[in-house]
Amino acid sequence: MSLVTTTTDATADPFTEIPIPQAPTFDTIEAERQHRKERLASVYRAFSLFGFEEGVAGHVTARDPEWTDHFWVNPFGVGFGQIKVSDLLLVDHDGNIVEGRYPLNQAAFAIHSEVHKARPDVIAAAHTHSLYGKTWSSLGRLLDPLTQDACAFYEDHALFDDFTGVVLDTSEGKRIGQALGSCKAVILQNHGLLTVGQTVDEAAWWFITMERTCQSQLLAEAAGTPIPIRHESAKLTASQTGSPLAGWFSYQPIYDKVLERDPSFLD
Repeated sequence: MSLVTTTTDATADPFTEIPIPQAPTFDTIEAERQHRKERLASVYRAFSLFGFEEGVAGHVTARDPEWTDHFWVNPFGVGFGQIKVSDLLLVDHDGNIVEGRYPLNQAAFAIHSEVHKARPDVIAAAHTHSLYGKTWSSLGRLLDPLTQDACAFYEDHALFDDFTGVVLDTSEGKRIGQALGSCKAVILQNHGLLTVGQTVDEAAWWFITMERTCQSQLLAEAAGTPIPIRHESAKLTASQTGSPLAGWFSYQPIYDKVLERDPSFLD
Protein backbone atom coordinates (compact mmCIF):
# COMPACT_ATOMS: atom_id res chain seq x y z
CA MET A 1 0.00 0.00 0.00
CA SER A 2 1.30 3.43 -0.89
CA LEU A 3 1.01 6.28 1.59
CA VAL A 4 0.12 9.55 -0.14
CA THR A 5 -0.26 12.92 1.55
CA THR A 6 -1.15 16.28 0.06
CA THR A 7 0.58 18.27 2.80
CA THR A 8 3.41 20.61 1.79
CA ASP A 9 4.95 20.59 5.27
CA ALA A 10 8.29 18.76 5.01
CA THR A 11 8.23 18.01 8.74
CA ALA A 12 4.80 16.38 8.68
CA ASP A 13 4.29 12.86 9.98
CA PRO A 14 2.65 10.87 7.16
CA PHE A 15 0.98 8.62 9.72
CA THR A 16 -1.00 11.52 11.18
CA GLU A 17 -1.41 13.73 8.12
CA ILE A 18 -3.57 11.25 6.20
CA PRO A 19 -6.59 9.24 7.36
CA ILE A 20 -5.39 5.74 8.20
CA PRO A 21 -6.81 3.15 10.63
CA GLN A 22 -5.91 3.45 14.28
CA ALA A 23 -5.26 0.73 16.84
CA PRO A 24 -8.68 -0.47 18.07
CA THR A 25 -10.23 0.29 21.42
CA PHE A 26 -12.56 -2.04 23.30
CA ASP A 27 -15.72 -1.88 25.37
CA THR A 28 -14.78 -4.79 27.63
CA ILE A 29 -11.65 -6.23 29.20
CA GLU A 30 -12.55 -9.62 27.76
CA ALA A 31 -12.61 -8.29 24.20
CA GLU A 32 -9.30 -6.51 24.65
CA ARG A 33 -7.69 -9.62 26.14
CA GLN A 34 -8.89 -11.76 23.26
CA HIS A 35 -7.57 -9.24 20.74
CA ARG A 36 -4.13 -9.15 22.35
CA LYS A 37 -3.95 -12.94 22.44
CA GLU A 38 -4.95 -13.23 18.79
CA ARG A 39 -2.38 -10.66 17.74
CA LEU A 40 0.25 -12.40 19.86
CA ALA A 41 -0.46 -15.78 18.27
CA SER A 42 -0.25 -14.16 14.84
CA VAL A 43 3.20 -12.79 15.65
CA TYR A 44 4.59 -16.27 16.30
CA ARG A 45 3.27 -17.42 12.93
CA ALA A 46 4.77 -14.34 11.26
CA PHE A 47 8.12 -14.82 13.02
CA SER A 48 8.16 -18.42 11.87
CA LEU A 49 7.63 -17.32 8.27
CA PHE A 50 10.44 -14.77 8.63
CA GLY A 51 12.78 -17.50 9.93
CA PHE A 52 13.24 -16.05 13.40
CA GLU A 53 13.04 -19.43 15.19
CA GLU A 54 16.13 -21.05 16.68
CA GLY A 55 15.08 -24.29 18.35
CA VAL A 56 13.23 -23.46 21.56
CA ALA A 57 14.75 -19.97 21.89
CA GLY A 58 12.72 -16.81 21.55
CA HIS A 59 9.64 -15.32 23.15
CA VAL A 60 7.07 -12.58 22.62
CA THR A 61 4.82 -11.38 25.42
CA ALA A 62 1.68 -9.28 25.84
CA ARG A 63 0.60 -7.67 29.09
CA ASP A 64 -2.85 -8.71 30.28
CA PRO A 65 -5.24 -5.72 30.17
CA GLU A 66 -6.85 -6.54 33.53
CA TRP A 67 -4.04 -8.12 35.58
CA THR A 68 -1.29 -5.76 34.49
CA ASP A 69 1.36 -7.64 36.46
CA HIS A 70 0.62 -10.74 34.32
CA PHE A 71 1.62 -11.41 30.74
CA TRP A 72 0.77 -13.88 27.98
CA VAL A 73 3.66 -15.80 26.48
CA ASN A 74 4.40 -18.69 24.13
CA PRO A 75 4.73 -22.15 25.71
CA PHE A 76 8.23 -23.61 26.01
CA GLY A 77 9.05 -26.16 23.32
CA VAL A 78 6.18 -25.41 20.94
CA GLY A 79 7.27 -24.20 17.50
CA PHE A 80 6.28 -20.68 16.50
CA GLY A 81 4.57 -22.02 13.41
CA GLN A 82 2.21 -24.20 15.46
CA ILE A 83 1.20 -21.80 18.23
CA LYS A 84 -2.50 -21.03 18.68
CA VAL A 85 -4.36 -18.71 21.01
CA SER A 86 -5.37 -21.68 23.15
CA ASP A 87 -1.69 -22.60 23.68
CA LEU A 88 -0.70 -19.30 25.29
CA LEU A 89 0.39 -19.18 28.92
CA LEU A 90 -0.68 -16.52 31.41
CA VAL A 91 2.18 -15.88 33.82
CA ASP A 92 2.41 -13.58 36.83
CA HIS A 93 5.49 -11.59 37.83
CA ASP A 94 6.45 -14.28 40.35
CA GLY A 95 6.77 -16.84 37.58
CA ASN A 96 3.58 -18.74 38.34
CA ILE A 97 1.61 -20.18 35.43
CA VAL A 98 -1.91 -18.90 36.08
CA GLU A 99 -3.37 -20.33 32.89
CA GLY A 100 -2.01 -22.85 30.39
CA ARG A 101 -1.01 -26.48 30.07
CA TYR A 102 2.60 -26.20 28.88
CA PRO A 103 5.89 -25.45 30.67
CA LEU A 104 7.27 -21.92 30.85
CA ASN A 105 10.55 -20.82 29.28
CA GLN A 106 12.47 -19.54 32.30
CA ALA A 107 14.49 -17.12 30.19
CA ALA A 108 11.23 -15.64 28.92
CA PHE A 109 10.11 -15.06 32.50
CA ALA A 110 13.45 -13.65 33.65
CA ILE A 111 13.60 -11.14 30.82
CA HIS A 112 10.00 -10.18 30.17
CA SER A 113 8.80 -9.91 33.76
CA GLU A 114 11.47 -7.29 34.41
CA VAL A 115 10.96 -5.46 31.12
CA HIS A 116 7.23 -5.18 31.85
CA LYS A 117 7.99 -3.97 35.38
CA ALA A 118 10.46 -1.38 34.13
CA ARG A 119 8.14 -0.12 31.39
CA PRO A 120 4.50 0.15 32.53
CA ASP A 121 3.76 1.92 29.23
CA VAL A 122 4.74 -1.20 27.28
CA ILE A 123 2.09 -3.73 26.26
CA ALA A 124 4.34 -6.16 24.38
CA ALA A 125 7.97 -7.20 24.07
CA ALA A 126 9.66 -9.38 21.45
CA HIS A 127 12.97 -11.25 21.55
CA THR A 128 14.29 -14.07 19.37
CA HIS A 129 17.69 -15.32 18.25
CA SER A 130 17.23 -14.12 14.68
CA LEU A 131 20.27 -14.54 12.45
CA TYR A 132 21.19 -10.96 11.59
CA GLY A 133 20.19 -9.54 14.95
CA LYS A 134 22.43 -11.91 16.89
CA THR A 135 25.23 -11.43 14.36
CA TRP A 136 25.06 -7.64 14.65
CA SER A 137 24.85 -7.91 18.45
CA SER A 138 28.29 -9.53 18.54
CA LEU A 139 29.82 -6.24 17.39
CA GLY A 140 28.69 -4.42 20.54
CA ARG A 141 27.52 -1.37 18.56
CA LEU A 142 24.38 0.63 18.01
CA LEU A 143 22.92 0.76 14.52
CA ASP A 144 23.76 3.69 12.27
CA PRO A 145 21.17 5.72 10.32
CA LEU A 146 22.13 4.28 6.94
CA THR A 147 18.63 3.97 5.46
CA GLN A 148 15.17 5.43 5.88
CA ASP A 149 14.07 2.28 7.72
CA ALA A 150 17.06 2.43 10.08
CA CYS A 151 16.02 5.93 11.13
CA ALA A 152 13.07 4.50 13.08
CA PHE A 153 15.70 3.52 15.67
CA TYR A 154 17.74 6.72 15.52
CA GLU A 155 18.45 7.83 19.10
CA ASP A 156 15.78 5.34 20.16
CA HIS A 157 17.66 2.11 20.85
CA ALA A 158 20.19 1.03 23.43
CA LEU A 159 22.95 -1.51 24.02
CA PHE A 160 23.14 -4.07 26.85
CA ASP A 161 26.79 -5.11 26.88
CA ASP A 162 26.99 -7.61 29.73
CA PHE A 163 26.40 -11.13 28.39
CA THR A 164 26.77 -13.77 31.12
CA GLY A 165 25.05 -16.77 29.54
CA VAL A 166 21.41 -17.85 29.26
CA VAL A 167 19.25 -15.37 31.15
CA LEU A 168 17.71 -17.40 33.96
CA ASP A 169 17.93 -14.88 36.79
CA THR A 170 15.58 -11.93 37.13
CA SER A 171 18.50 -9.75 38.24
CA GLU A 172 19.84 -9.85 34.69
CA GLY A 173 16.36 -9.23 33.33
CA LYS A 174 16.23 -6.17 35.56
CA ARG A 175 19.51 -4.89 34.11
CA ILE A 176 18.17 -5.44 30.59
CA GLY A 177 15.11 -3.39 31.53
CA GLN A 178 17.37 -0.65 32.86
CA ALA A 179 19.47 -0.68 29.68
CA LEU A 180 16.33 -0.43 27.54
CA GLY A 181 15.35 2.75 29.36
CA SER A 182 12.68 4.66 27.44
CA CYS A 183 13.75 3.27 24.04
CA LYS A 184 11.78 1.04 21.67
CA ALA A 185 14.61 -1.49 21.37
CA VAL A 186 17.78 -2.78 22.96
CA ILE A 187 20.61 -4.77 21.40
CA LEU A 188 21.62 -7.56 23.75
CA GLN A 189 25.33 -7.98 23.06
CA ASN A 190 26.29 -11.52 21.93
CA HIS A 191 22.62 -12.47 22.22
CA GLY A 192 20.17 -10.70 19.91
CA LEU A 193 17.49 -8.02 19.74
CA LEU A 194 14.61 -7.03 22.01
CA THR A 195 11.86 -4.62 20.98
CA VAL A 196 8.84 -3.22 22.81
CA GLY A 197 5.63 -1.45 21.88
CA GLN A 198 2.37 0.03 23.09
CA THR A 199 0.62 -2.70 21.08
CA VAL A 200 1.58 -6.27 20.17
CA ASP A 201 1.61 -5.19 16.53
CA GLU A 202 4.05 -2.36 17.16
CA ALA A 203 6.53 -4.51 19.12
CA ALA A 204 6.42 -7.14 16.37
CA TRP A 205 7.04 -4.63 13.58
CA TRP A 206 9.99 -3.03 15.35
CA PHE A 207 11.55 -6.48 15.68
CA ILE A 208 10.99 -7.34 12.02
CA THR A 209 12.36 -4.07 10.70
CA MET A 210 15.25 -3.99 13.20
CA GLU A 211 16.34 -7.47 12.11
CA ARG A 212 16.34 -6.28 8.49
CA THR A 213 18.20 -3.12 9.48
CA CYS A 214 20.92 -5.27 11.03
CA GLN A 215 21.08 -7.29 7.82
CA SER A 216 21.27 -4.11 5.74
CA GLN A 217 24.12 -2.61 7.75
CA LEU A 218 26.08 -5.86 7.76
CA LEU A 219 25.77 -6.02 3.96
CA ALA A 220 26.66 -2.35 3.51
CA GLU A 221 29.77 -2.61 5.67
CA ALA A 222 30.84 -5.82 3.91
CA ALA A 223 30.54 -4.03 0.56
CA GLY A 224 32.37 -0.85 1.50
CA THR A 225 32.07 2.24 3.68
CA PRO A 226 28.41 3.24 3.97
CA ILE A 227 27.45 6.91 4.15
CA PRO A 228 25.18 7.68 7.12
CA ILE A 229 22.20 10.01 6.92
CA ARG A 230 23.03 13.35 8.52
CA HIS A 231 21.70 14.05 11.99
CA GLU A 232 18.96 16.52 11.10
CA SER A 233 17.49 14.30 8.38
CA ALA A 234 17.78 11.16 10.51
CA LYS A 235 15.97 12.85 13.39
CA LEU A 236 13.20 14.10 11.10
CA THR A 237 12.80 10.67 9.50
CA ALA A 238 12.65 9.07 12.95
CA SER A 239 9.74 11.33 13.84
CA GLN A 240 7.99 10.31 10.62
CA THR A 241 8.55 6.53 10.73
CA GLY A 242 9.26 5.68 14.35
CA SER A 243 5.99 6.49 16.14
CA PRO A 244 3.80 3.89 17.88
CA LEU A 245 1.14 4.44 15.20
CA ALA A 246 3.68 3.86 12.43
CA GLY A 247 4.77 0.63 14.11
CA TRP A 248 1.22 -0.60 14.60
CA PHE A 249 0.12 0.27 11.07
CA SER A 250 3.17 -1.33 9.44
CA TYR A 251 2.28 -4.71 10.94
CA GLN A 252 -1.26 -4.78 9.54
CA PRO A 253 -0.38 -6.17 6.07
CA ILE A 254 1.67 -8.90 7.76
CA TYR A 255 -1.26 -9.83 9.99
CA ASP A 256 -3.52 -10.02 6.93
CA LYS A 257 -1.08 -12.34 5.16
CA VAL A 258 -0.78 -14.62 8.19
CA LEU A 259 -4.56 -14.74 8.55
CA GLU A 260 -5.06 -15.56 4.88
CA ARG A 261 -2.33 -18.19 4.88
CA ASP A 262 -3.54 -20.15 7.93
CA PRO A 263 -6.18 -18.81 10.33
CA SER A 264 -5.72 -21.76 12.72
CA PHE A 265 -3.70 -19.51 15.08
CA LEU A 266 -7.05 -18.05 16.18
CA ASP A 267 -8.15 -21.40 17.70
